[in-house]
Amino acid sequence: MITFQYFNQSNFEQLISWVPSKESLLQWSGTQFTFPLNESQLKNYIAGANQNGSDRFIYKIIENETGSMIGHISLGRIDYHNRSARVGKVFVHDSMRGKKVAHVAIETVLRQAFEDMGLNRVTLGVFSFNESAIRCYERVGFKKEGLLRDHRRIGEDYWSLYEMAMLEGEWREMNKKKSAR
Repeated sequence: MITFQYFNQSNFEQLISWVPSKESLLQWSGTQFTFPLNESQLKNYIAGANQNGSDRFIYKIIENETGSMIGHISLGRIDYHNRSARVGKVFVHDSMRGKKVAHVAIETVLRQAFEDMGLNRVTLGVFSFNESAIRCYERVGFKKEGLLRDHRRIGEDYWSLYEMAMLEGEWREMNKKKSAR
C-alpha cells in the first residue's frame, strides 16, 4: 500500500503546492513554519534529520502502486534519555483521503518508535475540529490526555488542541491482540 522514504529537497516544491493558505499551514505544521511556506524553511527543517541519533526523522509517504508521493509524516522531538517522541506534520493528499493511508502511516511510525527505537511514549497534537484525524489516531490506539483550549489564534478565531499519547505497553498489548486474531 505505502512505503516511507526520507523527505528531501527534491520534494519541496510538491509539498509547498499542498499548503495553499495560512490555515492549512498551521493545521499541518503548527507554528514551526510561517506562510507562505518556502524552500529556505524546508531546508532548515530537514537539516540534521534522518541520521543515526538524530532528534527527528522526516518522511514522504509513497504509494507503492504508482511510486508517487502522497503524503508526509515526521517523528520528531526524539528524547532518547526519556524515551519519548512526537508524531507531527501528518499530511495525506486529498486524492488519497479515506483510504486508510494515515492509519497505516501512523502505525508504521509507531512501529519504528516502539520496536526499532525502543521508545516508551509517543505524543501528538491535533486540532479539536479535525474529527477524522482524531478518529484515526484513536483507532490506532492514541488516547486523549487533555484539551488545550483556544490554543492558537487564527484570524479572529481560536483553535483548541487535543494532546494525545500512546505508551509502549499499550502498543504491545494492541499488537498482541492483533496477532491473536
